[in-house]
Amino acid sequence: MNYRFKNLLGAPYRGGNAILSNNTQLLTPVGNRVSVVDLVKSETVTLPCENTKNVTRIAVSPNGTLLLSVDEEGRCLLINLHRRVVLHWISFKNAVRAIKFSPDGTLFAVAIGKLVQVWQTPGFKKEFLPFQLVRTLKGCHDLVTCLDWSPDGQWILAGSKDLTARLFSLNPIDGYRPILLLGHRHPLVGVFFKVAKNRRDVEGAYTISKDGAIFNWNFYPATDEKQWKTASFNHSQIAVNRREANSNDLDKKRKWEDEDEEVDAAVMINPNETAKTLNPGNETLNSTEARKGSVNDITGKKKKKKTHNDEPQIDSTGYQSHLGSETEGNEKQTVGIEELDVSMSKDGRQEPAQALHKGQWELLKKDFFKQSTNLTACDYHLELDLIVVGFASGIFGIYQMPDFTCIHLLSISRVKITTAVFNGLGNWLAFGCAKLGQLLVWEWRSETYILKQQGHYFDVNCLDYSPDSQLLATGADDNKVKVWTVSSGFCFVTFAEHTNAVTAVHFLPGNHALLSASLDGTVRAWDLFRYRNFRTFTTPSPKQFVSLAADQSGEVICAGTLDSFEAILASSSWDKTVRLWDVFESKGVVESFSHTHDVLTVSYRPDGKQLACSTLDGQIYFWDPIDGQLMWTIEGRRDIAGGRLMGDRRTAANSSSGKCFTSLSYSADGSYILAAGRSKYICMYDVAEQVLLRRFQLTSNLSLDGVLDFLNSKGMTDAGPLALIDDYDSDVEGGLDRQIKGHLGYGLPGTATNHGRPVVSTKCLRISPTGRSWAAATTEGVLMYSMDDSFVFDPTDLDIDVTPEAVDVALSQGRHLRALILALRLNEASWIRKCVVSVHPKDVATTAAGVPPKYMRRLIEAFAEYLEGSPHLEFLLQWCQELCKVHGHTIQQHCKDYLPALRSLQKSLTRLHQDLSDTCSSNEYLLRYLCTPSFPN
Repeated sequence: MNYRFKNLLGAPYRGGNAILSNNTQLLTPVGNRVSVVDLVKSETVTLPCENTKNVTRIAVSPNGTLLLSVDEEGRCLLINLHRRVVLHWISFKNAVRAIKFSPDGTLFAVAIGKLVQVWQTPGFKKEFLPFQLVRTLKGCHDLVTCLDWSPDGQWILAGSKDLTARLFSLNPIDGYRPILLLGHRHPLVGVFFKVAKNRRDVEGAYTISKDGAIFNWNFYPATDEKQWKTASFNHSQIAVNRREANSNDLDKKRKWEDEDEEVDAAVMINPNETAKTLNPGNETLNSTEARKGSVNDITGKKKKKKTHNDEPQIDSTGYQSHLGSETEGNEKQTVGIEELDVSMSKDGRQEPAQALHKGQWELLKKDFFKQSTNLTACDYHLELDLIVVGFASGIFGIYQMPDFTCIHLLSISRVKITTAVFNGLGNWLAFGCAKLGQLLVWEWRSETYILKQQGHYFDVNCLDYSPDSQLLATGADDNKVKVWTVSSGFCFVTFAEHTNAVTAVHFLPGNHALLSASLDGTVRAWDLFRYRNFRTFTTPSPKQFVSLAADQSGEVICAGTLDSFEAILASSSWDKTVRLWDVFESKGVVESFSHTHDVLTVSYRPDGKQLACSTLDGQIYFWDPIDGQLMWTIEGRRDIAGGRLMGDRRTAANSSSGKCFTSLSYSADGSYILAAGRSKYICMYDVAEQVLLRRFQLTSNLSLDGVLDFLNSKGMTDAGPLALIDDYDSDVEGGLDRQIKGHLGYGLPGTATNHGRPVVSTKCLRISPTGRSWAAATTEGVLMYSMDDSFVFDPTDLDIDVTPEAVDVALSQGRHLRALILALRLNEASWIRKCVVSVHPKDVATTAAGVPPKYMRRLIEAFAEYLEGSPHLEFLLQWCQELCKVHGHTIQQHCKDYLPALRSLQKSLTRLHQDLSDTCSSNEYLLRYLCTPSFPN
């Protein structure tokens, strides 16, 4: 029962920023987890690491090893991407709007409120304080929205909602104030450094605002170092005068603080006055001018007085240093960043390799994208000098800079684009639309899609496995039916003909057709070869279908309705009974099983010899449908009891809501059963012993309601819980409302308006026919759990002689059968594969005949796993054929025990057959040419 979380389907993207790492890996936030898509192998996997709440920002180190995921409340996890484990965590105690690693990966910058904090990247060693704060950069008067590192990692460009972009230095420089880039009329969405083509020196910057304006700034290095020294000395003299004035009375102290605010930005650039050159040191400041407060900056313009605000004061360097201390001679001694690339000035101070503060910043050009909606996402590729922008109307554009030439201007949807990002090579673009759950990867040169995925818009109501466990079908409240590939996690077809919520899906034998029932009163049959609706069933009077079943031949289809509680075969109802029906006879009900409470769901064992049903009081009843006898009863009320909802007036222990099962699913052999309901738990019970084997917790995401067992009384007010009060104060983006059902007009029967937070629950539960995995349709999506044997040592018949060394000795002596039996007793997949491959093809029949029957199941499972990635296809098929010839009678007699292993083998063989048939079909004419005999001239 070693099931582990494997994947999350139905929701490829939920919001936040996406990242293309190592050119081929796409990372996106999905709830409180992070999903990783391999664009080359066409596989997706969801990391098992969970944040406390929904993830809003992620960042990947330049080498692709470390991942930072930050949730809504600023709690950050440091994850090893290769091992998929959490290394460290930290809480920033506030919402994070931007986070980015430095080019060398040793530091990362975080935008927290009005501050930019620089932290040292932790290593892989266990430390008491793995995160060390290197520097806190102040000066912004509103929330910081975006940031960027210079190529040498010495400068940080930060844009904020105060309509400015500030250039911060990582190393403190005496007398330097952050350079301000002004002139924007809306908050900044993106800021980027631009570099010279022939070298890695910064030659300017791009700043992009929300109204669709892009500012092109150029940087001209200073030619006279003496002029910079003069200006630096004047600013230092002003700081000394301020410290002397602090010894006077309070009025004079406030006066000097106001004058300090005047010098707060040593370089303030106004785009309307860019015609004037920026020449530092043209006018030397004296103490009289400083006392009067009329200080000339390097633009030569006098700055107006600013009003004193309540922000924390900034020291003479403009920084709040956490790892530095001042020593004699006005030198700054920095600890923790000695490895950074810095140079020493003539007076002994540390300065960056490229002195961006010693030069002229000038607005070169200002352009507009000319769209009617706000700009919501942007990214810049440094090597190609390309900029991609996305808008609230679903339009995106690619522009070649600095000429501002439009390469592409296309529309991918009608809703807001929330993320747009380049990969490292610049040939792929990733777009995300949080409102639709849409994720796209586009190759802009050839104009082709690399990836196109979209999850369900609303909650998933039902799911079902295909008979070979390779496909998974889901139906949701968005009226759509999607079919997913279990191995890759991708959706390859979507059916959207239903006009109301889909309530049930069912695969027909043979994987050629799929059935779906909906509240629109139809049952539709879908062709999985031609991807079309080839049959539609309705009733004479309009009914809303909520359940679906079919016989083993696929000829008879039965559906249950919502209003009259009509169903076929075995049905459960609110009349406290379970009824058995005869489909082919007209006499109606065959037998009725009475219960003390309302029956919520019913499930047959795969062999049809047992029936399980759950009632409103939290009990599971097991019936013998042949004799009509009650076999066992499981009391699961305490096991399924979940957390407390925000609106509950009672505690979770005393509340009766959610303490019942609404979905049941038998295992392939019927030995255990999974049960779930309106709770954060899924329970696994042993049917014969009636005991709880394991309890799975769906999520620890506090953004969902019903996860906490005890609520904090500080969150309660006279108007109700704070979490349920809508305090969303942002303007509507481009005329588009927020994604809540109340704004979408879904007033159809059976749908409910969600006025509060989503409640964690499980609507449907299914175990795959192979028994190796199971899936649950939950509030967050379709959670996939699979059996993981890679780190489990489970030997059988182990004694002192059964060792890996004994296996090697037997192989060296040519005793392949003994080596194989020893490997099966060790129950390690690597040793079993080694022994199987070492057998000569001529000796396969003899070796297969000597395998004891009690090890046959494990050997078949090993072949099923080995076939997925082995090139020895014919050799392994020969093994399977000989095993079936010799042990076919034993397998047939104990088919119930061998059924999961045989289905796993069938799944692997079917997948290989499909891959080979597709390859042969594409190379049909080439194969004909190669098989044609050549005749001499």
